[in-house]
Amino acid sequence: MRPDVRSALTAATQRLGERADAELLLLHVLQQSRSWLFMHANDTLDAHVQMTYEALLARREAGEPVAYITGRRGFWTLELEVTPATLIPRPETELLVELALQRLPPDFSGSVADLGTGSGAIALAIARERPRAQIVATDASAAALAVARRNARRHAIGNVGFAHGDWLAPLVGRRFDLIVANPPYIEAADPHLAQGDLRFEPATALASGNDGLDDIRRIVDGALGHLDTAGWLLFEHGWKQGDAAQGLLLDAGYVDVFTAPDLEQRDRVSGGRR
Repeated sequence: MRPDVRSALTAATQRLGERADAELLLLHVLQQSRSWLFMHANDTLDAHVQMTYEALLARREAGEPVAYITGRRGFWTLELEVTPATLIPRPETELLVELALQRLPPDFSGSVADLGTGSGAIALAIARERPRAQIVATDASAAALAVARRNARRHAIGNVGFAHGDWLAPLVGRRFDLIVANPPYIEAADPHLAQGDLRFEPATALASGNDGLDDIRRIVDGALGHLDTAGWLLFEHGWKQGDAAQGLLLDAGYVDVFTAPDLEQRDRVSGGRR
């Protein structure tokens, strides 16, 4: 006897220990929205849907992130394509977007750089909110840049350009009103890198040296030469790295240095002005 939607979700939730994941995977198979579930809980699943759903559940049980299984992740107001070539955008990174927008008036028509753009999440969110701005997004991964370009086309966002190269390397001779980055900041020996979803994400987008700050140091030092007078650098970091981030900014000569907490009141974004 074929299961209905309600019983299939109940069984999947017991397997995964997570109702949200069970729903996302089923809706992906059915190509339906979440509101559909409330109207169709008693619908019977056909054999093909059952088989496909079972395969996706097995991948999730093996630890593969839902975002990679479905190829999609929501960020800001955008649904983005993600692949194993890109970091999965996380809700806490939206704080970086909020802080960036606070420094860009609604009619802002200047320039912004997003370093290590990955799926393009930060650059595209800022571009959507500030359509007159000119934004350039860099990444050392050609595969990641291809994903970011597809996301820009999918959302018809035309004020973002893309440049292949490591952090600031593709921006020789250019200056910006604002530079943002979500660099890797996990310590290389952190055991969490071998656990859970992190096992599937690109290691180069997660870990950065013994203290997790190697790439942040490079960005802090290098960004000064690419900021216009009074331009801002903002970057995400780990919840224990606020003091260290401020120290790096102050030592490099930035002013108005700050650290902002995320919704869980953990240090998450630091920045300073040239």
